This record gives sequence, structure tokens and C-alpha cells, in this order.
Amino acid sequence: MSQGHHHPHHHEDSSGRLGLVFALNLAFALIELVGAWLTNSTAIAADALHDLGDSLALAFAWAMEGASKRSVNGTFTYGYRRLSLVAAAVNAIVLLAGGLVVLAESVPRLLDPPTPNASGMLALAVLGVAVNGVAALRVGHGSSLNERVVRLHLLEDVLGWVAVLIVSVVMLLAELPLLDPLLSIAITVWVAWNATRNLRSTMRLFLQGVPDGVDGQAVCDEAADVPGVVAVQHVHLWSLDGDRHVLTADLVVEPMELEAALRVKEQVAARLRDAGVSHVTLSLMTPGPHQVGGEDVGDEVDRRA
Repeated sequence: MSQGHHHPHHHEDSSGRLGLVFALNLAFALIELVGAWLTNSTAIAADALHDLGDSLALAFAWAMEGASKRSVNGTFTYGYRRLSLVAAAVNAIVLLAGGLVVLAESVPRLLDPPTPNASGMLALAVLGVAVNGVAALRVGHGSSLNERVVRLHLLEDVLGWVAVLIVSVVMLLAELPLLDPLLSIAITVWVAWNATRNLRSTMRLFLQGVPDGVDGQAVCDEAADVPGVVAVQHVHLWSLDGDRHVLTADLVVEPMELEAALRVKEQVAARLRDAGVSHVTLSLMTPGPHQVGGEDVGDEVDRRA
């Protein structure tokens, strides 16, 4: 299970982190456009276009992360946390689309690579690694799926600028312009693979599957290990946003007084919360005379959350 306790202050700061990253990304994308024109570098030009697309996606992620903090109401009884999943999906799709743009720019250059201004590329590369590195470190404090996808954006940019840095140094020593498009293609393939994984995880959460990295059987075993518990049945485990997990289940306990049964129920809920389940709803029941194979439960003691 998401092994460990939750730290709410990370969630409270997520919107501010994304806002800072958006501002840095947009400002640097504009610098890149000028730099690409001055250096005649296809790698920088492709990255500038990609960063502009990133800026739009980051603005959306920022807006969705802020909106996801809105309180619950009669229409959205779980709140708006799933809006961050929408942003994560959009960001992953933008990453894939941006990769196609980079490939469209880079592949033709393999046949006739232009000779860029290596010293200008080197200066931009140093600035690019610094700006995107700072932004990646800031988002690195977040744990939501939305922030993880944004972090992938930024890691891609850091690697891209490291590649530009290497290419510019090499081209200052030898005339090898082919390295420019080759490294762009390699980085794009790596990012596309990771973006596809994140998009798959997002779709799994949308479909209310058990989140990646969560062992559903281990969760049931954790609950069943509490003294007085006979069985844990009809378990439904899913996640609001990849970080806040939800569990509902029927908790079958040994015949006992209602007050004692409620104490057992609270012990189970506490264990599950300690294991990383943010929202636990348990229906407390005792074995009935018509229970069959551990599936059908007889006397219902309490249906409250």
C-alpha cells in the first residue's frame, strides 16, 4: 500500500508549486524562441515549440490543481480532487504530441543537419539546465499524479538541455552537427515511453481500478488481522487522484456487544488509514445463520461510515 502516512502540507502547497513552474516555463520558452533564431539550432527550436505547449499544459494543471481543492457539495460529494487527474491526462497527451513535433523536426535533419552556433547553444544550455532543474526540484516535493506528470515534463526539459550542452561542447571541438538531431530523438523516445506509462496510470484511476503500487490483498489482510474480525468482504478500493485512496467494505465480526463491535470497527479503520487509505467506509456486520461460504452475511449491526 502507499506505505506510509500522508502529509497534508504537501497538498496545500501543490498549487503554488505548479504556479511557479508555469511562470518559469513560459518565460524560458520565450527566451528559447529568440535563442533558436540566433543559434540556428533545430534542437533548441524544437524544444522552444515543445515548451510553449508545455506552458499551456502547465497552466491547465495549475488551474485544475487549484480547483481540486474546492470543498465538497451536494453535487460532488467527494469534492473536486479528480480534476487533477484530468490535468495529468492532458499533460501526458501534450507530452506525446510534443514528442511528435520534435521527431518531425529532428528526423529530416538526420539527412542534412545544419551547423548551429555552438557557443550560443552552450550558453542557453547552461541557463536551461538551471531553470528547469530548479523547477523540477520544486515540483519534486509533490506526490499527486498531476505533479508527477508535470515533473516528467521538467525532467524531459532538463535532459534535453543536458543533451544540448553535450552537443555544443562537442561541436566546439569537432564539426559533428548530426549529434543535435540524434540526441533530440533519443530524449523524445524516452519521454514518450514515460508519458505513456503515466497516461495508462491515469486511465486506470479514471476507471476506478486499484491504484498502481497498491496491494489489495495486503489491505484486506491488514484489516482481517484485527482481533475480533471474522472476514472482510465486498471490498472496493480506488483512488481520488492517485494519492488519496478510498476503501469501502463489509466488516464481519464475531458475535459481541454493539459497543465492542464498534471499537473493533474503529481499530480496523485506524489501521487502514495508517496504511495510506484516506477515506474508509465500513459496514459492520456479524455472521448470520444463512452465511454461505463466507460470502452472505446475516445480521447487520451498523451501516454507518
